[in-house]
Amino acid sequence: MIEFIQTTDFSQSQRLFHGRGHAYENLSHVNVDWLAPVILITLYQEVEAQWLVEQVNTLRKLTEKCKSIQVQYRCRKFAPCELLWGEDISAIHAIEHDLKYHISLGKAQNSGLFLDMRNGREWVKKHSDNKRVLNLFSYTCAFSVAAIAGGASKVVNIDMSKSSLAKGRENHRLNQQDLSQVIFEGVDIFKSYGRLKKHGPYQLLISDPPSFQKGSVNIERDYKKIIRRLPELMSENSDVLLCLNSPDLDENFLLNEVANECPECVFQYKIDTPEVFKEAHQGKGLKCLYFVYKPSL
Repeated sequence: MIEFIQTTDFSQSQRLFHGRGHAYENLSHVNVDWLAPVILITLYQEVEAQWLVEQVNTLRKLTEKCKSIQVQYRCRKFAPCELLWGEDISAIHAIEHDLKYHISLGKAQNSGLFLDMRNGREWVKKHSDNKRVLNLFSYTCAFSVAAIAGGASKVVNIDMSKSSLAKGRENHRLNQQDLSQVIFEGVDIFKSYGRLKKHGPYQLLISDPPSFQKGSVNIERDYKKIIRRLPELMSENSDVLLCLNSPDLDENFLLNEVANECPECVFQYKIDTPEVFKEAHQGKGLKCLYFVYKPSL
């Protein structure tokens, strides 16, 4: 049985239990998220039906705001969702730091918002005022929404998936943000540096790449290609946020790549993930490192 901490603030989207960090014995196959009014259990291996019934009985008691408990089987083909209790809800407006994001359950493997990046989005919101922002691998543009909310003058979103960018556009509309300040470029980053440069120079760059996408991205091989281009893209004394979610690469990988490819980028500090994302082994979870580009050094 999973022991859930009684969370008092159910107004915010959040992870309730993070088993994938291997910090809890025999539960590395389970995550549980709160996406109001839905509690979503994500399973990476099959479980007994009675075990799920027991979890539902516990989860129903966490908050009266819960209207639905669902399970997503990431261990099955196409990662299907199944209703376990309550209303059949598939479309949600998740709330985080007073911003809203479209969430779709049951239509894709990922719902549209990565909860481990919550602190990173808050950091971007606080550090975007009057800046031109480049958001690489933008997915559904959550960083872009946070940047515009923080006063960014312009955000350029780059992603190969035009459908993800379309969802990003809707996220901006959901928050009633001015789309004239936002650019969406559905291009391959590694083949389109000219398109990136024409909107610059930038005062803040965010890079949150997938670890691997067949035929397009192998981040262990490709991250250096982005880092070595920073002098062409950035203003002096600009902010650079480099993220890495590969369990096989730790933060030293990023630090070494920066030291080799762009030593003018000076490491400042690491942005931690929310406390619930416990990891049994340091360096396995999300890494989010903040640098300042100082070419005069």
